[in-house]
Amino acid sequence: MAAVSLRLGDLVWGKLGRYPPWPGKIVNPPKDLKKPRGKKCFFVKFFGTEDHAWIKVEQLKPYHAHKEEMIKINKGKRFQQAVDAVEEFLRKTKGKDQASSHNSNEEKNRRNSSEERGKQSGEEKRKASLSEGKLKKGTGEGKKRVSSVSSERGSKSPLKRAQDQSPRKRGRPPKDEKDLTIPESSTVKRVMTGTVAGFKWPPSVSEPAVCYQAITKKLKVCEEETGSTSIQAADSTAVNGSITPTDKKIGFLGLGLMGSGIVSNLLKMGHTVTVWNRTAEKCDLFIQEGARLGRTPAEVVSTCDITFACVSDPKAAKDLVLGPSGVLQGIRPGKCYVDMSTVDAETVTELAQVIVSRGGRFLEAPVSGNQQLSNDGMLVILAAGDRGLYEDCSSCFQAMGKTSFFLGEVGNAAKMMLIVNMVQGSFMATIAEGLTLAQVTGQSQQTLLDILNQGQLASIFLDQKCQNILQGNFKPDFYLKYIQKDLRLAIALGDSVNHPTPMAAAANEVYKRAKALDQSDNDMSAVYRAYIH
Repeated sequence: MAAVSLRLGDLVWGKLGRYPPWPGKIVNPPKDLKKPRGKKCFFVKFFGTEDHAWIKVEQLKPYHAHKEEMIKINKGKRFQQAVDAVEEFLRKTKGKDQASSHNSNEEKNRRNSSEERGKQSGEEKRKASLSEGKLKKGTGEGKKRVSSVSSERGSKSPLKRAQDQSPRKRGRPPKDEKDLTIPESSTVKRVMTGTVAGFKWPPSVSEPAVCYQAITKKLKVCEEETGSTSIQAADSTAVNGSITPTDKKIGFLGLGLMGSGIVSNLLKMGHTVTVWNRTAEKCDLFIQEGARLGRTPAEVVSTCDITFACVSDPKAAKDLVLGPSGVLQGIRPGKCYVDMSTVDAETVTELAQVIVSRGGRFLEAPVSGNQQLSNDGMLVILAAGDRGLYEDCSSCFQAMGKTSFFLGEVGNAAKMMLIVNMVQGSFMATIAEGLTLAQVTGQSQQTLLDILNQGQLASIFLDQKCQNILQGNFKPDFYLKYIQKDLRLAIALGDSVNHPTPMAAAANEVYKRAKALDQSDNDMSAVYRAYIH
C-alpha cells in the first residue's frame, strides 16, 4: 500500500501481516501504550472486531477512496460485517450532525426572537418613561421628585446602583433569559468525548476472531537480590493494546501440546513463521493458517532469523541440535536459537556452547503453563542467556505469554523452571493423596473440593485437577510423564548442591508407580490412580 496523508479520526483500510486489508479508524492509543520505534505508524481500531494495532503508514489507505476496490477483492462474511459496521457508524454520525445542526438553528431562532422581544419591550418602556416625565414636568411636582431621586442615587455606591438598575433583583431569571444559554456545538461535543471514549464499537460476532487480536503487555524492569533482571509483562489484555510483530523471520521446531498453541498465537499476531515437526502431519494445520513448511531443522534455522524449539526432554533437545540435519548445521554467524524445552542446566549449557561456537546467539526460555494457557497466549516465560536476543524476541514472547522474566546467565532459567515444576508436581500428588484419603474414610470428595476452594489453597489449578479426578477425565493438559521427568531432574539438581528434596522424592515415587500403570500419556492428575490400585 502506498503512503498517504492521514490524521486522527480518519477512516482507513489497514493491512497487518498476512491478513487482508480491514476497515478501521485512526484513534488515540491508550496512554500507557508506547508508539513503536522506526517507521511512522498510526493506532487503528478495527470495525467488526475488538482488535486494534499500530499500523505502518504505508499499510494504510483512505476508506472512501478505496472502498469499491477492497469490496471486490474481499468476499468473506466477517469482512462484510465489518464494512456494514462502518456504514452504520457513518449513518449515525451523519444523523447526529444533522440533529445538532437542526437544534443549533432552532436555538438561533429562539435567541433572535428573544432579542427582538427584548428590544420591543425596551422601546415601550422608554416611551412610557418619556410620557411620564412630560406629565410630571407639566404639574411641577415631577421636577421635585426627580431632583430628590437623583440626590438619593448619588449617595449610593456604583455597585449598589448597578444592583438597583438590574432588572433581576431577586428570584429566578425570566424564562426568556434561560433560553439564551448557548448550546454546545456538535463539533465541540465530538472533541470532548474523544475518539476512544465516545465511539462505540460494534460487539464481536460469534465467530472466532482471525484478524488482529491484540494483547497489551506493559513492561516493567526490576532488580532482584541475586543480581538477575526480570522484565515482566504486567498486563495482558486483548482489548487494551496491541502487538507489533517483529519483521524478523521466525522458525519453530516441535508442535506438541505447548508448541502448537505457541505457533498459533505467533501466527495470529502477524509473525512470519516456518514450522517443522518430527511427525510432519502436525504441520498441516499451521500451513493452512499461513505458516511455511521447513523440511529439516537445519533448513528452518538457515532460512529464519530466530528459531524457537520446544521438545520433550534433554535427549530430544540434544538430538534436535546435534543430530543429522540438525539445528547446528544451519547455524551461521548472527543466527539465533531459543530453546523453550524444560531440561537440566547441564544440557542447556552444552547446547549454548555449541551454538555460540558457530557464531550463533543462544537463549533458553522454558515456559510454565499447560496446553490451555499455551492456546490462550498466557504462558510464563523464564529466559536466560543472550540479553539482546531476549529483547529481540519481545513481540514473540508477548504473543505467547502474559509474563516473561530474564534471569541472567544460561542455566538459571532451567534451574528455576525445574523448581517451579517440582512444587507443582508435589502439590498435585498431595491433592490426589487427600482425595483418596477422603474416599477411604467415608468423606465426600466433592465436599473436600468445595472446602478447599473456599480456603487459602483455592486456585484454578486445584479446581481443574480435582475436577479431572472427580469426573475421571485425564485428557492430557500436561503429560504425567513430563512432570515425573521434571521431578527427577529437580531431585538431581538438589543432589548436585547437596540439598535434600524429600518431598519431591516421595512425589516422584508416586508418579513412577502411575507410569507403571500406563498413565504416562494421561494428564498429571492421573497420578490419582497410583493411590487406588
